[in-house]
Amino acid sequence: MKATFIIYNGMTALDFVGIYDPITRLNTMGFLPDFVWEISAYTEEVCDNTGLYFRPSKVRENLAHYDMLVVPGGFGSRELIDDADFINWLKTAKNCSLKVSVCTGALLLGAAGFLKGKNATTHPNAYGKLKKYCKTVSRSRIVEDNGIITGGGVTAAIELGLYLCEKLADYDTRIKIQKQMDYQLNPSD
Repeated sequence: MKATFIIYNGMTALDFVGIYDPITRLNTMGFLPDFVWEISAYTEEVCDNTGLYFRPSKVRENLAHYDMLVVPGGFGSRELIDDADFINWLKTAKNCSLKVSVCTGALLLGAAGFLKGKNATTHPNAYGKLKKYCKTVSRSRIVEDNGIITGGGVTAAIELGLYLCEKLADYDTRIKIQKQMDYQLNPSD
C-alpha cells in the first residue's frame, strides 16, 4: 500500500504526527513491509499554526497513484477550502481507495467533493462548517463511510491512526503498536 500524508500551512502538527506515528509503525515495526508513504504538500515548505516547519518529500505531485490519502486539520484548512488551486490539486486523489482526515481536514475532503452523500465527523467547533459538504455530521470520534474515514478533534488523531493499523493489518497488530506507543484507549487497556 502506498500512502500520502498531506501537509499545509496552518495545519495542526499533532493532527499530522498523531496519525502518522502509529500508521508508519506498520512498516517500521515489520508488520507491513510493503506499506510505504510520502509527505506531500502544495508548497515547498510548510509551517504549522505555531511556527513549526516541515519539508515535504513531494510538492504538487499528482495524487492519483496513492492508495491512501491522509489530510490533517488546523486553522489553515478554513482558508484552503476557498483556494481553488489547492482544492484542484487535492482532487487528483479522487481515485485513492481510502481517504482519511483528522479534525478539520474533513473540510478539505468536503471542499474537494469527497464527502458528498457521506457521513463524516470533525472537530466539534467545525460541525456547522462540515454540514454543507456531507450527508450527516456525526459526533463520533471516528466515522467510516465507504472509503472515507474521518476523525474528530486533535486527540482523535492517535486513535484514528490505531484504527487504521487494525484496518490495514489486524487487531493483534494494532494492540502491539498501541502497547509500543504506551497509549491507552481506555483505562482497562
